[in-house]
Amino acid sequence: MAVRELLTKIGDKWTIFVILSLDLLGGRARFSELERSVPGISQRMLSTTLKNLERDGLVIRELFPEVPPRVEYEITALGKSLLHPTQGLVDWAKENWESVRESQSRYDSR
Repeated sequence: MAVRELLTKIGDKWTIFVILSLDLLGGRARFSELERSVPGISQRMLSTTLKNLERDGLVIRELFPEVPPRVEYEITALGKSLLHPTQGLVDWAKENWESVRESQSRYDSR
């Protein structure tokens, strides 16, 4: 059951994109930078996703006592360990999306 729960979390709509975006931004970024780098994500969903990633130990949140307050998110070693398998899924999707679309068209035309 625990494995299924974790796979469901990792495979949700936004987690992979947030983790990969954080890595592309150098492993550490402000909320607004992440929001710009993940097209289509709302502020609320990004906030929820980041809280879940922090809870699961994949991201750490650092608050800087400035005016206005500055918050940065950093990928942890555990989060970095997810990058390789995640990138494999992204690469597979890039390589096979046309084949999947063709199969969908054939199926839909029956």
